[in-house]
Amino acid sequence: MLEQPPIDHTEPRSFLPREVWQALAVDVIKAHPGTSRVMAERIIGQTIAFLIAGTTTDAPLSPSEHVDRGWHAFLLRTRAYQEFCDRHAGRFIHHHPSVPDAIETGGPTAARNRAVAAIHAAGFAVDRELWPDTTDCTQCHAGCTDSPVGGKK
Repeated sequence: MLEQPPIDHTEPRSFLPREVWQALAVDVIKAHPGTSRVMAERIIGQTIAFLIAGTTTDAPLSPSEHVDRGWHAFLLRTRAYQEFCDRHAGRFIHHHPSVPDAIETGGPTAARNRAVAAIHAAGFAVDRELWPDTTDCTQCHAGCTDSPVGGKK
């Protein structure tokens, strides 16, 4: 029996300049006091994986609360976010706060499962600790953790 080689995972850091990665980690820490540097970098890594994975499917994906924090930090660095989107998605990846349609998306558990599966299929390692639940936001048309229209905070 042949031994299977280990799966090579895509490295999220390879999608951002070093200075942008570091700035995003600091931004997550500032926005969420008590977050360690290691956790902030894990959040950024899963955020990048989520955004890239979203370009591989038309299915609605929802981030976990942790990943949503990273996405918000990235959105606030508009120039870096625009450059990332242009380079890796060929378009701007919108974040639209609104209340998700459970019939259309299959509900939060289904959306979370699609996101985790898409991240894995895109070649990234899934940091399971950062995916315990989902928030009400997607890359297409659902809500967000700090949305005044039904987000949870």
